[in-house]
Amino acid sequence: MFQKVKPEYSLAWIQKMAEIPEAQWDALAQPLSTPFLEWEWLNNLETSGSASGKTGCQPCHLTVWRNRQLIAAAPLYIKSHSYGEFVFDHQWADLSHRLGIRYYPKLVGMTPFTPAEGYRFLIAPGEDEDQLTELMVAAIDHFCDRNHLSGCHFLFVDPEWRAKMENYGFSRWLHHSYIWTNKGFNSFEDYLSIFNANQRRNIKRERKAVQQAGLTVKTWVGEEIPHHLFPSIYHFYSSTCDKFYWGSKYLTRKFFEQLYPNYRHRVVLVAAYQQETDTKPVGLSFCLRKGDNLYGRYWGALQEFDCLHFEACYYQPIEWAIQENIQMFDPGAGGKHKRRRGFPATPNYSLHRFYNAKMIKLLQHYMPEINEMEQQEIDAINEDLPFTKREIIFQL
Repeated sequence: MFQKVKPEYSLAWIQKMAEIPEAQWDALAQPLSTPFLEWEWLNNLETSGSASGKTGCQPCHLTVWRNRQLIAAAPLYIKSHSYGEFVFDHQWADLSHRLGIRYYPKLVGMTPFTPAEGYRFLIAPGEDEDQLTELMVAAIDHFCDRNHLSGCHFLFVDPEWRAKMENYGFSRWLHHSYIWTNKGFNSFEDYLSIFNANQRRNIKRERKAVQQAGLTVKTWVGEEIPHHLFPSIYHFYSSTCDKFYWGSKYLTRKFFEQLYPNYRHRVVLVAAYQQETDTKPVGLSFCLRKGDNLYGRYWGALQEFDCLHFEACYYQPIEWAIQENIQMFDPGAGGKHKRRRGFPATPNYSLHRFYNAKMIKLLQHYMPEINEMEQQEIDAINEDLPFTKREIIFQL
């Protein structure tokens, strides 16, 4: 339903990406560096049953139109829990509960189940961005008030957009990811040169362990990926969730199967085979590429192979990234193994607004202290990286 808000603009809250013209949405999303705001990715989350009201992640996208032409949009979800966000606000939810304030439902701007930086409002080139942003923030505030939502939260936001949104009263919350950047490497040996001697030996030993296991590791890209590998992604993803992350199996088999027809051009798979002639892998990592950015998402193995995780999720993607002149590799959530393999702790932010006066006061009072503690953690992690002295100085 369209609502006229100014002579030239109409607003509509839409619960299905399928009701928004793909070409119009992608005209706004495709120029961005992130692939996770594109129509096909978001629509697939919905049509596969991964993001829905039944899963506690109800799509509710804000759109702005001029004469039925989409000129601005915000992917938004009404959440009845905090699972799949990777911004861990459970302490805020607990505090809210103890104060007798309902925390759920809440409105969240995000790509579901995707802890990768880049979220922002989508605004057509040449439009008045400030005017549209003000209009959209006001619409969100009104929507949350009318529907009794406790707050609005934007996750893993674009750095430039963050600064703009702070001017509208959103509080920033500092977090960190582990990000590899290409420092002009010409080869994997160049990459190894940033480490101290001990860690260079460790990485070489880990790669050799995969070779000694007799495994063949192959990188499949885009159109060359065999059709049968897409259902396999779910199998490996599911097995890892069952083993290590109980309750975190957010994506359905259908989601991965539906990537093949229209989105495989973004997909990069690293597959490990026991025999060079095998067609079914024993280990698989799933990545996405857009431009000079690479994103690691999921991984799994049918049995334990020494160091295969490091090879499939870090070393092979880095080697491929260097060959393809990729500039940034975000390997996904978690950091225990990443920090010692060339992925420094890198700041990212979420943005938050509560609508209850008590919660607003607490957020404004404690968030600066929380951010300072997070910055200290980032600094401590990066001071302990196994780089050469020169690289440590460069990194800090």
